[in-house]
Amino acid sequence: MSQPVFNLRWGVLGAGHISGVFVKDIILDPKTRGVTDVTHEFVAVGSRDATKAQEWITRITGKEDHPAKAYGSYEEVVKDSPLGVPHSGHYDLAILALNNGKHVLLEKPFTVNAKEAKALIDLSREKSLFIMEAMWTRFLPVAQYISDLVRGEELGEVRILHADLSGDCKIDELSLDHRLIDPKLAGGALLDLGPYPLVWAIIAMYENPAYDKKQPPSISSSMLKVPRSGVDAHSTFTLTFDGLYSQAVLTCGLTVSTPNPALVIRLKKGNIIVDAPIYRPDRVTVQWLAEPGSNVVAREEVKNFTNGSGDNIPGGGWHWQADEVARCIREGKLESATWSWDKTLFEMEVFDKVRQQCGLSFPDGVEKVV
Repeated sequence: MSQPVFNLRWGVLGAGHISGVFVKDIILDPKTRGVTDVTHEFVAVGSRDATKAQEWITRITGKEDHPAKAYGSYEEVVKDSPLGVPHSGHYDLAILALNNGKHVLLEKPFTVNAKEAKALIDLSREKSLFIMEAMWTRFLPVAQYISDLVRGEELGEVRILHADLSGDCKIDELSLDHRLIDPKLAGGALLDLGPYPLVWAIIAMYENPAYDKKQPPSISSSMLKVPRSGVDAHSTFTLTFDGLYSQAVLTCGLTVSTPNPALVIRLKKGNIIVDAPIYRPDRVTVQWLAEPGSNVVAREEVKNFTNGSGDNIPGGGWHWQADEVARCIREGKLESATWSWDKTLFEMEVFDKVRQQCGLSFPDGVEKVV
């Protein structure tokens, strides 16, 4: 007897860009991506202006009569539906949602620091509610393809990983209260872009069964800061996994564009070369070396992934993480095995260490748990 299809109802806090692309994906028919066990229903959005929220629903769904409700406050939404929360105010809004009995998918970065992240996880566990960082890249088929390559034996052990996500954001032209450079909004490249280079180090190294979590990697980092505001314009951080004899060299920035390839994983017997953008790669080149450690390529294979997913799969790739959330909630799980709480805590601890090494602090009150 087949299991009934599980439908998950979604509400969104904040009518922003990321929320919009997410909703556009979850209202697509899951069967178009081969998913038949879960479905999604967009039921509410909260904003500071109910009229603008209604206009947002019409624009995102393409329907003037879409049944989703438009609310003029976040409090009204958390009494109505499970939640996806956009970038700003993550900690406070997640607390609000959990205290109102709602499961939470929380946009990356999960929080401003590791202590905030731990507090949310502890509250989730106490309330028996699901919470997950929206690390959507990890759920893309292209990410699983690369993970399988790294875990396999053909290419050997990972030695060096280089990953970058950057863009020329014209920071000299931004107002000081722009979210990218305002320290009161925890601005800067590290927290805004840094999760994407780091997710590949987590896939290639942290998820390696041989990695001993009791011996975390050593971290060395440096920053170039925005003179006007003091947040980081460009950050470089290197993770050295001594137990794996491997390193990840990660960069993110607001002043220049990402190079191509943007991700290179160098293994003992081959290379994995990934075209930009690393948050949703379209093209992966795999090289097998003639001899371990040599620079002679004996064989090369290229595989394409439209929007990180594959040919003829509609959407931007945001729906894969939503499917994971639905399955976890259906099964009564509080966390995802694919993007588990320990990975989010590891991520935030890395960022804390980089900020500490480079003297990047935020004004009082930005970090709610210190």
